[in-house]
Amino acid sequence: MPRRIVSLQPSATAMLAALGQLDRLVACTKYCTDLCPELARRNLAILPDSWSANQQAILAVRPDLVIAAVPYQARAVVEILQCGIRFLGLAPRTLADIYTDLAIIAGVVGAAERGEEKIGEMQREIEAMRQRTRGQSRPRVFCEEWGKPLMVSQRWVAELVEAAGGDFVGVPGSETTPEAVLAEDPEVLVAAWCGAGDRVPLEKLIRRRHWSTMRAAQHGRVYCIRDEFLNTPAPTLVHGLRALAAAIHPRDFPQAPGLRSMPNAATQHEV
Repeated sequence: MPRRIVSLQPSATAMLAALGQLDRLVACTKYCTDLCPELARRNLAILPDSWSANQQAILAVRPDLVIAAVPYQARAVVEILQCGIRFLGLAPRTLADIYTDLAIIAGVVGAAERGEEKIGEMQREIEAMRQRTRGQSRPRVFCEEWGKPLMVSQRWVAELVEAAGGDFVGVPGSETTPEAVLAEDPEVLVAAWCGAGDRVPLEKLIRRRHWSTMRAAQHGRVYCIRDEFLNTPAPTLVHGLRALAAAIHPRDFPQAPGLRSMPNAATQHEV
């Protein structure tokens, strides 16, 4: 059973946290502390993530397991494999994949029962949200995970949007254009850029893309959701679910942590 784990992606760190196994970590990325602030109090090595992994940096902390997750670069995967250390590589696309990844990590660290509990908690909260929004109007929602190039959010985000009472616009995980999104004319716009936290410049985004005529902009339905709550495939997605519900149906759900609206948009909700 691994005692010295290196996590090269916040999603893996968040799963270890949910399982109560952070004490096994000997190194993580600088982004992991954004999701798990308690790590800042520990003297952990900070390493490059799955996108830019470095063999020497990994070997220096003497791990017995390396966990990495999407996004990857081929070169970074080679660096990890050349370490000759047990490597668990995750590449989830859907919520079902995320449940499976959590179960795998739980089994590896000897916390299978705890893993089943956390999976059950996620499933129950998502299903409860689906039941609460059943029968309500379903605004069309565009979610983006990056601005240049313009990238549509992942499939698990599309599943969360559906559970939160919206209809997802676009092909999950694909590249699109501002013109194509404008043609779809979504009623709700959500920006959650990877690595940007909650700092997406919403006003500049609308202005530079000439989206002022979009229904989302016209009715003040333009939001930023904290990156870690939507782009991290881990139990923390339930925070993103609550933020999505508050953005899609603001009259029925309270303002959620990690959700920010464009200035002067807060009083221009559903009509």
